[in-house]
Amino acid sequence: MKKVITYSIFILLFFCFFIESALSIPAFARKYNLSCNVCHYVVPKLKPFGDEFVGNGFQIPDKEPQRFYRNTGDPELTLMREFPFAVRLELYGQLEKGRDVNPDFRTPYIFKFMSGGNIAKDISYYFYYFISERGEMAGIEDAFVMFNDLFNQDLDFYVGQFQVSDPLFKRELRLTIEDYKIYSTRVGNSLATLKYERGFMFTYGIPTKTDITFEIVNGNGIDTKEIFDVDKYKNFLLRVSQDVNEHFRIGAFGYYGKEKPKEAFNPNELSNEMFIIGGDFSIMSKYAELNVQYVYRSDDNPKFLTTIPSNRIKTQGGFAELILSPDFDNSKWFATLLFNKVESDYHEINYESYTASLSYNLKRNIRITGEYTYERETESSRGALGLWIAF
Repeated sequence: MKKVITYSIFILLFFCFFIESALSIPAFARKYNLSCNVCHYVVPKLKPFGDEFVGNGFQIPDKEPQRFYRNTGDPELTLMREFPFAVRLELYGQLEKGRDVNPDFRTPYIFKFMSGGNIAKDISYYFYYFISERGEMAGIEDAFVMFNDLFNQDLDFYVGQFQVSDPLFKRELRLTIEDYKIYSTRVGNSLATLKYERGFMFTYGIPTKTDITFEIVNGNGIDTKEIFDVDKYKNFLLRVSQDVNEHFRIGAFGYYGKEKPKEAFNPNELSNEMFIIGGDFSIMSKYAELNVQYVYRSDDNPKFLTTIPSNRIKTQGGFAELILSPDFDNSKWFATLLFNKVESDYHEINYESYTASLSYNLKRNIRITGEYTYERETESSRGALGLWIAF
C-alpha cells in the first residue's frame, strides 16, 4: 500500500511540474496553434483530417513547426522545447434503478493524463495514464511507439500497448459512457478480448483506398506480471477496410488465438482455441454518421475443462451507433444513439442495451453531456449528467 501511495504522489508531482505549459488547449492543437475542430468535429470524435493526422504519426508532413524543437546542432537528435501534456477529465452524477445509493456523484469518473509527439522524423510516441478511472488508479493503457512510412511506403509499425479493436472502431473516441460491449466481453475463463493487448501492429495503405492491418499480440490482456504473457502462444489479427467513396466504408477482420490458463504448466494440459470474425460499415455525411459492427466468436474450451466440450461455445453480437450533428464541426449540439447486443451459449454474459446521449459544447474542449441507458437482460436503467473537459 505504501508503494502505491508513494507512486501516486510521484505521478502527481511529475504532473504538476510539467503541466504549466499545458493549461490552455490540448497538446497537438497547442503545437500547431490550431483549433481542436481541425481534427475533431466533437472531442474526442475525429474528422477524416484527424484520422490522417494520427496515421501520419501525430505530424503534418512538411509542416512541422521548427519553433517546437530545440536547435541542438546535431541533425541526429530531435528534442521538443516543451514536453507535450494534456488532460482529459470526466465528472458525472448518476442515477441507477435498483441502487440504494442515488444519486451517485462520480467526480471524477475519469482523470486521464496524456502525452504524445515526435521523437524524430516519422518516429512518434503516445501514452496516457489513468490517475483515476472509476475511483481507482488504473495505470497505463495506451502506450506505444510508432514508425511512420517505412521504406517510403504507406507502411506503419506500432510496438507497445494498444487495443486490438483500434483498427475497427476506437473505444476511446466514442461519445457515450456506455461501451461497445462486444469488444470487452469475456467468454468463460478466457482472457482474450478485443481490448488492450501488448504486441505489434502493422498498417498498410493501398492507393485503392484499401487499408490492411496485421497484429501480433500476447492475447491475455495487460495485467502486470513478471512475464507479461501467461503462455507460449500469440494471437493474430488481420483487418481489411475499404473506402467505397467519401461517405461509405466497409471492413472485415479475423482474429485467431490459443491460450492456457494461468495455472497450467504442463504443455499437455488444458487449452482453449478461439477465433473471431466480423464485419462492419460506416455511412458518413455532413450531419450524421452511422457505424455498425458485427462480431462472431467461437471457443472450443473457454472454461479450460479437463474434457473439451463436444460443441464449440459460440458468442455473437455487435453494436449500431448513430451520431447526429446539425451543423457538423460547428454544431453546439450532438446526439448519439447506441445499441449493444451480446448473445452467447454462456447465457450469463448475454447483454442488450439501448443508449441515448445528448451533448452540448460550452467550448471546443468543454462539453456537457446527458445519457440514459436501458439494459434489457436485467431490466435496469441508469441516467447520467456530467462534464467532459480536455485541456
